[in-house]
Amino acid sequence: MDRSANFTCLSATTLAEPNWTDPGLLPGPAGIGVKPLSVFKVLILTLLAMLGVATFLWNLLVLATILRVRTFHRVPHNLVASMAISDVMVAALVMPLSLMYELSGRRWRLGRLLCEIWVSCDVLCCTASIWNVTAIALDRYWSITRHLEYTLKTRRRISNLMIVVTWLLSAIISLAPPLFGWGDTYSEGSAECQVSREPSYTVFSTCGAFYVPLCVVLFVYWKIYKAARFRIGSRKSNSISPITPGVLEVSDSQHPQMLFTARHATVTFQTDGDTWREQKERKAALMVGILIGVFVLCWIPFFITELISSLCSCDIPPACKSVFLWLGYSNSFFNPLIYTAFNKNYNNAFKNLFSRQP
Repeated sequence: MDRSANFTCLSATTLAEPNWTDPGLLPGPAGIGVKPLSVFKVLILTLLAMLGVATFLWNLLVLATILRVRTFHRVPHNLVASMAISDVMVAALVMPLSLMYELSGRRWRLGRLLCEIWVSCDVLCCTASIWNVTAIALDRYWSITRHLEYTLKTRRRISNLMIVVTWLLSAIISLAPPLFGWGDTYSEGSAECQVSREPSYTVFSTCGAFYVPLCVVLFVYWKIYKAARFRIGSRKSNSISPITPGVLEVSDSQHPQMLFTARHATVTFQTDGDTWREQKERKAALMVGILIGVFVLCWIPFFITELISSLCSCDIPPACKSVFLWLGYSNSFFNPLIYTAFNKNYNNAFKNLFSRQP
């Protein structure tokens, strides 16, 4: 991801590179001047550090729950585990070094090798997290619209295939620059560490990491919405109309030739309320909708600016890029919150995980 951003447009006292001739600089280790941190800067850095810690702990909790509870050792929890692994890696491998890079005034002091490793991990983990969200949306779509054909065996095979494709595609996108010389990530002269700015790679990486999965999830949710509307309409088309006292006619608008009557009997017909499966599907559709919505809101600002700045050489304020980047990172924090909030099994498993065993 783009490492050229900082928080300079957020405040007059920000993470800008210090002026070494400023007499207000404090001496630091090895003769390096260190400018005192403002209250605003400390607050921003503290919030970002808390975001990283919370993201790591929450996704680690999801992974521990899946490993401990035997009923979670099957689909779709393998997709959730894959998403949690990618989000844990974002919090553990990407966020700390990104925060340090911002704190050092956008100057990378850890060498070329660590820069390439860090950038590759960034692209790998964020791309895997995005495609894991897409895989979960696809799994929900097939389980809702094709529940008869989408058996447990088929679901297990397809979900495992999606996990392999997710990590393989993410690895290809992240390792392309160092393996094939597709641009450079480290500039020794300016001490910059960022994703390759080669326009062709930018198009390839942004499309593969965001725009293609974005089209997939939007299409999936549109199909889920249509399927839900169709089922509700079909259920409401059934009607009950009495003919005479003691006679009840049950008709189906889709099959007008079918007519059933009951005489001298009490007939109960439930027209209101949803069946158990309809309630489950509606809840799954709502979860997928919120998951997709948060994913789009978190990542679309960053990928729009990333593509525009590379293709048209536009001068986008560095602080805006930094805000968009960390907004994308925050998606790794929201993913487990959204998924577990709509699953009572996870809530019960969390309680059992922290409860004392007799």
